[in-house]
Amino acid sequence: MRQVKMVGDCLKNLDQHKIESFQTNLVHWYEQHKRDLPWRKNQEPYQIWVSEVMLQQTRVDTVIPYYERFMRLFPEMEDLAYADEDAILKVWEGLGYYSRVRNLQKGVREVVEHYGGQVPKSRKEMESLKGVGPYTAGAILSIAYGLPEPAVDGNVMRVLSRVFHLTEDIAKPSTRKVHEAILYEAIDKNNPSSFNQGLMELGALVCTPTSPGCLLCPVREQCDAFSLGIQEELPIKSKKKKAKTIHLDAFLLVNQDKKVYIEKRPSEGLLAGLWQLPMLPQASSDEERQGVLHHTYSITENVQKQPFHVKHVFSHIIWEIDLYVGDVSLLAVPEHWKAVSKEELEGFAFPVSQQKVLSYCLEEDLL
Repeated sequence: MRQVKMVGDCLKNLDQHKIESFQTNLVHWYEQHKRDLPWRKNQEPYQIWVSEVMLQQTRVDTVIPYYERFMRLFPEMEDLAYADEDAILKVWEGLGYYSRVRNLQKGVREVVEHYGGQVPKSRKEMESLKGVGPYTAGAILSIAYGLPEPAVDGNVMRVLSRVFHLTEDIAKPSTRKVHEAILYEAIDKNNPSSFNQGLMELGALVCTPTSPGCLLCPVREQCDAFSLGIQEELPIKSKKKKAKTIHLDAFLLVNQDKKVYIEKRPSEGLLAGLWQLPMLPQASSDEERQGVLHHTYSITENVQKQPFHVKHVFSHIIWEIDLYVGDVSLLAVPEHWKAVSKEELEGFAFPVSQQKVLSYCLEEDLL
């Protein structure tokens, strides 16, 4: 009930003249100043879908080369729908949040098999696809099909919080619903594509989290926060919980053929399906470490610690990784391991933390 009241209060207080000016100024600014990005070359739904998934939690400059390489390898939905998972993980390597590309492939396969390869035009059908949430659905429907559907992400909520003086915590799911309701009223029905992209662009380039460029903002005359001088106090966002630190030991294990063992991570969970050097929770002593290696992998040879350490920060945990190296002879190789040459490593998808470990191993000629 409280959420319904919040939405009702916000909609009741919307000024139609302000909304019309906001629409006009935002769309004009976007069409004059929009960045030249590869996914803006046309309005092809599949290409927009790929770009929007890549842009989640990732900077535009980082995404551009990944997007271009991805579209070269998977130019049509059918190419992605039935691609080998290792192939899509390899092209995504280093982009992070790997569940995004798995879900993208599953969603695209649904479109190929159940919608005849045509991305659906209804929000209900779009949101039924694997990995497609309200933001992605709204972005595709508005940009590709010109439908007046809201696309609410962090950038958009920041802009709306300032323009309409919204003080609800944007970290709460209920607040997103308020912003969506406002956008259904405020979106430019004649040009929803440029309007939504303008909101995203404004949040990325001008209405930034800190030190917003208000003097350059095309909608500052419609911005309540600017008129009140509180633009840097909005939006309200509660802090995340402190990330948990996990200490790990990684092992460069080389066999008699000078090949290194790598293991595939489980098919579910963090970094699912990617490859890595074998890793175990960090032991408290050399004796404990050797005992665990013997018990877990039947490794009797000693491993030596290297003067190398990796710290990798995820959204909710931090990995602290130490590296150990050893020559080993395994009587039985675990089924999720592979023995590969230095040259063959390039064909496997490794997370960023493991890429750093392997780069060190190559630089120090350890393999």
